[in-house]
Formats: sequence, structure tokens, C-alpha cells
Amino acid sequence: MRERVEKVLDQIRPMLQADGGDVEVVDVQEGVVLVRLLGACMGCPAATMTLKAGIEETLKEQIPEIKRVEAVSF
Repeated sequence: MRERVEKVLDQIRPMLQADGGDVEVVDVQEGVVLVRLLGACMGCPAATMTLKAGIEETLKEQIPEIKRVEAVSF
């Protein structure tokens, strides 16, 4: 499952990196993906929208087993 998640995130990363950010998979547990937002994404006012409307929706669309995506801090 983690490999599938990484492949989907590879499609999203260029958009995040264009704004100076990135995303890292911390863990995948029972349909919950734990990610760490990196670079400009950390502390960005739009980070929640990016996480839910961008990352989570794309993952759920391409991997139906995904229930939700949560951000973790360092």
C-alpha cells in the first residue's frame, strides 16, 4: 500500500515543489496515511486545504482503500 501511495504522491509533488514545499509519507496504517509537510508547506496558511483538497482527495480517488490523510509534525 505504501508503494501505491508514494506513486500517487509523485504525481502531486511537482505542484508542491513549485511553491517550495513537499510531502513525505511517515506511515500507512489501516487506510490512514500519515504525512509530514515539508519546506514552505510547513506553517503555510493553505496547508490544511492542500492536505485535504489536494493530497487526500487525490489519494482517495486513486486508492479507494484510503480513508483519510493526516499531517504529523516532527
